[in-house]
Amino acid sequence: MSDFHTVAKVGDIPEGEGQAFNVGGRTVAVFNTKDGYQAIDDFCPHMGASLASGPLEDGVVVCPWHAWGFQLCDGAWLDNPKIKVDCFEVRVVDDEIQVRVNEKTN
Repeated sequence: MSDFHTVAKVGDIPEGEGQAFNVGGRTVAVFNTKDGYQAIDDFCPHMGASLASGPLEDGVVVCPWHAWGFQLCDGAWLDNPKIKVDCFEVRVVDDEIQVRVNEKTN
């Protein structure tokens, strides 16, 4: 089981936005939503755009290149829920935002 990694402090990610972080060999997009912090794989499976830079609305981030929408709760693509990006557990300890990922293996 992987450990949690601190990626930012509370307040570093504005509400309604995301930021990308390198965590355990993965690039993870962490979003500050009205429901708290959520994290998914940063790369869109279509063409590799950074999802952290996409607009966020109602728990869905939209890829900035081709408008693919992904649910933050489970990583599912809205047009075909069988296609998903990885989701990661997030917690806040004191003022630190922490993410747990399974390290990528080749």
